[in-house]
Order: sequence, then C-alpha cells, then structure tokens
Amino acid sequence: MEINHELVLTTKDHIEYLQFKRLLAFPEVKHAYILKSHDMNFRLGTNFRHLETVKKNLEVVCDELGIAKSSVIRPDYNHTSNVKVVDFVDNSEENPELSGKRFKDTDGLITDKTGIAMISTNADCNLILLYDPVKKVIGNIHAGWRGTFGKIALNAIHKMQETYGSNPEDILCFLCPSIRKCHFEVDEDVKEMCEETFHYTNRLGEIIEKGEVKEGKQKYLIDTVLINQMLLEEAGVLPENIVDSGICSVCASGKIHSKRAEGEYFGLGLAIIEKTDEK
Repeated sequence: MEINHELVLTTKDHIEYLQFKRLLAFPEVKHAYILKSHDMNFRLGTNFRHLETVKKNLEVVCDELGIAKSSVIRPDYNHTSNVKVVDFVDNSEENPELSGKRFKDTDGLITDKTGIAMISTNADCNLILLYDPVKKVIGNIHAGWRGTFGKIALNAIHKMQETYGSNPEDILCFLCPSIRKCHFEVDEDVKEMCEETFHYTNRLGEIIEKGEVKEGKQKYLIDTVLINQMLLEEAGVLPENIVDSGICSVCASGKIHSKRAEGEYFGLGLAIIEKTDEK
C-alpha cells in the first residue's frame, strides 16, 4: 500500500491507522482511518461475539486517540443520501449509540458540538470526513454507490450551510480509502443509472469506462471517487480543499477491508472524527 504525501501512517502494538496531514493541523479535531492490521474489524454481525469484538476494537481506537468511548455514535447505514445533525450522545447505557437506532436510514452525521465522536465504516464504500474550521463543524459521511448517486456529499454540504451557516469555500473534505474505478465493476443497469443521474456534468467519459465482457455480459467501470469530488465542487467546495487518500481498498486489500476482495465474510474498516475543546 502506497502512502501519498497527504497522509500519515501510524503503527502501534495493537492498531495501525491513517491520518490526513492537513486535518492534523487543527488540534481541536481528532480523526483517523483504521486499517485492518491486528484483526481490527468493526463489523457488528449478528451475534454477541461480534459485538464484543467491535466494542473491544473501539476501546483500542479511543484509547489511542484520546477519545472517550462513551462519546462514540454511529448511524444505521442503509445506503441512503440522508444526513442528520447530532446534538448529543446518550450515555445512559454502555455504548447505547453503537446500534445506530437513533439515526435509522442515515448515512451521514454532522455536528458543531464537542465530545461527539462520529464513526462510519466501510468495506469499499466512500467515507468522507468534513471540517469547517470557521464555524467549527465536523461531518462523517458514508457514500456507497447508491448514496453517491443520491448525492449525499452535496446534501452534507447543504446541511452544514443550512444548520450552521457554513460557507462551502471554508469546508475541508477528506476522502478515505475506498474502491476505485480500477475495480468498481458494474453491469448495464448501474451504468445506465449513472448516465441518467450525471449526464448534466458532461463528464461521463471520465466517470464511466467500458470494461471486459464476462459470461456474455458487458461490464463497466465507474469512478465514484471522482463523482463525489464533483458533487463537493458542485456544492461550492474549493478543489484545493478536497484531499484524497488515493488508496483503492481492493488494490490495498492486504491492509484495507474490501468486500470485493474478501467475499462473503468481509470485515469493515472505520473512520472516526471528534471535535474537542483543545485549541
């Protein structure tokens, strides 16, 4: 796995993670993208053992980053384009927010409050961390291909504008490791959805590439990372404020969880972001 100049890789005894150099310049924000080293996996699964493993791994992450485990919150992803505001974390039980029950059918969270550690998970999907250093607003967005086609990145910027008065030109956007055009292979139906949704950009030639014919079916390669970059710019984000990790989860599947590479029993990586009182 190649690390570009935008990233810092940290390896400790029980954890390995990436951070964005530009976001590290703001001491009031804690963040990381957790790699799958040392059996790090954040897939809840359907049994108690999986839940306990996730809790244990979250403890390691929180201890390393100096985040209170009781401050962690996650939405209940359903590949939507819905973005919600978080004003508090319910600490009445141990990790009550881990289930995502409070934010059903939600794939993005934003807040201007301190002490709220928002997490998102992926195994190929795009994860986008947001920070407005003027209004002190953070966001954590999960953009699968359905959410990308639903323009969740655009929705997130608009939500920050409407709720907190953010100026899109101030917002910094950080694209975590995800599947890239080289491996996001789809059939004709998804290609046609992409064409219908993004024809107005006049950039379909960049977004979609004709792939191989497999079992008599023509395949296509779609660049969801580029689409999200375009959506962020459409929302008013400056191109120079969009920072891409440049890492394909399939190409780097030795370090990054990937459903396409791992198959049915895939694990999940994790992105976490929290705003603190530190200045």
